[in-house]
Amino acid sequence: HAPDLPAESVEDSLVRMVEHVSRVTKLPIAVKLSPFFTSLTNLAGRLEWAGAKGLVLFNRFYQPDIDLEELDVSLQLRLSDPSELLLRLRWLALLSPRFQLSLGASGGVHSGQDALKAVMAGAHGVQMVSALLKHGPEHLGRVRSEVADWLETHEYDSLKQAQGSMNLARCPNPEMYERGNYVRILQGYAKRMG
Repeated sequence: HAPDLPAESVEDSLVRMVEHVSRVTKLPIAVKLSPFFTSLTNLAGRLEWAGAKGLVLFNRFYQPDIDLEELDVSLQLRLSDPSELLLRLRWLALLSPRFQLSLGASGGVHSGQDALKAVMAGAHGVQMVSALLKHGPEHLGRVRSEVADWLETHEYDSLKQAQGSMNLARCPNPEMYERGNYVRILQGYAKRMG
């Protein structure tokens, strides 16, 4: 999309595309979104209405950098790290109780604990690429063991039982997902530092 298009026209185009694809196929449609939409909750509802069965949060864009020595623009692969999961957790927790969409987390999942957090926030699945590039495909076995061990230790019968257990509707402190807590976080930081 051209950078000068209004947000509404970008979202309308995406919704129309989902409507069209859902009319011509019986396959379930999942849409991988960026975190940069102006009203993600509204867009999620429109995409579900248009026929989407799932959303993946969030697409990572590879950003160009400026090489100060070569005076050139360069692109380098930057693998994700677990800190990127936090934005996904918030939106999974906000969207999962509102919609019937299957939700996936993409970006920041590196361990069994990361996968569990995403599932507990509301994800039905996770995508893991950077961790596999770093540690090889055998890392999946470790992740699976971490998940199974945690579920057993915490007396969960299945991953399904954990799914959505910490979303906005079910967590003990739902206000923690809301923007107003920024002030509280800063106050807590000031107390720890002072």
